[in-house]
Amino acid sequence: MAIVNATPDSFSDGGRYLAADQAFSHAIKCVEEGADIIDIGGESTRPGAADVTESEEQDRILPVIEKLVRESDVLISVDTYRASTAKRAIEAGAHIVNDVFGLQKDADMAAVVAATGAGVCIMHTGRERQKLDDVIEDQFAFLDTSLEIASKAGVARGAIVLDPGFGFAKDTDENVELMARFGELDPFGLPILAGTSRKRFVGSLTGRDVATDRDIGTAATTAILRMAGASVFRVHNVAMTRDTLAIADAVFARVSKA
Repeated sequence: MAIVNATPDSFSDGGRYLAADQAFSHAIKCVEEGADIIDIGGESTRPGAADVTESEEQDRILPVIEKLVRESDVLISVDTYRASTAKRAIEAGAHIVNDVFGLQKDADMAAVVAATGAGVCIMHTGRERQKLDDVIEDQFAFLDTSLEIASKAGVARGAIVLDPGFGFAKDTDENVELMARFGELDPFGLPILAGTSRKRFVGSLTGRDVATDRDIGTAATTAILRMAGASVFRVHNVAMTRDTLAIADAVFARVSKA
């Protein structure tokens, strides 16, 4: 899953792909490098980022989605927690909703996903809530609630991917703990997405202050999390990730046979 931020203030590439043509060109480059999904967002989720209105968000992403639908057959994900934006994006041709608040911020989101038959990525977050002390217990406490919301709305379980939300109200120690105990998420019985790309904790561990210098550290987390069972990787650097996964999958296949 390649990240395309049509925003002026995302932590890694803010402003680079704000114009629809720039975002589209970058998305096509990611597809050429091996991306299976393009994740398009119109509002930065970094701490302290400026809020945007629904119309601003939609004005940023809808032209990109429409152009991708016309000129490619790549799967498209919309990175939003707003039901109205998700609905318009799906109508424009998006296939997946990527909700960083796990269906818990906008009460209408689960119903939109269910009604449209879209796929959904349900992400864990520690924002705007009191977390439990244990990182895995908190994952289950939050995501079980999200899954109950999804079930009650009629979202098909086969349409769901979970995301443990690396970096979202989690400090470096919590992110490392989450990586070390990633296999404890297996009881969910659902595919899990890993979104560590260029995150602050990767910079903290490697000493890389500049986000774009964190791709090698990101590749290390990708290999670790693939071996731990992650299925989808949301990244900025697609080519490096494909190479990393080629090695990890070769080893993973041998380990699985053992």
